[in-house]
Amino acid sequence: MTGVGRMKTLVLGGVRSGKSRLAADLARATGMPVTYVATAQGHDNEMRRRIASHRAERPATWKVIEEPVALSGAIRSAGAECCVVVDCLTLWLTNLLTSNAGSLARERQALLETVTSWAGEIILIGNETNSGVIPRGRLSRRFCDEAGTLHQELARRCDRVVLCVAGLPLSLKAGT
Repeated sequence: MTGVGRMKTLVLGGVRSGKSRLAADLARATGMPVTYVATAQGHDNEMRRRIASHRAERPATWKVIEEPVALSGAIRSAGAECCVVVDCLTLWLTNLLTSNAGSLARERQALLETVTSWAGEIILIGNETNSGVIPRGRLSRRFCDEAGTLHQELARRCDRVVLCVAGLPLSLKAGT
């Protein structure tokens, strides 16, 4: 568990489930300055539109760090005096699996160590992908396996875990 007022939160949910909005509400409720770590990359028009939509919804006062791979370093560079929001873990995982899979184990371990030792407020957002059918493709199956394992590891390290469905938060692990 973290210190008084310093929570480690994992927000999970499907695509368009309201998890980013919930994370933003939680970040604002801390009353702290917010640093938003964005992992998305605009490789196509649809993704560029999604990124633009997220940018438009974020308060202008939030500091933004765009980092698709070196997530642990981005979190540490934000500093523990602010609330760090990471959006999103599963895009980060995709980035690692599709462009530089050799660094996956190293980057995942660095992230887990950073979250474990983090003294500040942090909100991690990830897509819950393991509630459906087993994908047919090898890379898709690996992605689901890696995401499930990552979410379990982070859930153990977080004070609070929330599942967001249809814009409604369901507490899976309640912090103090």
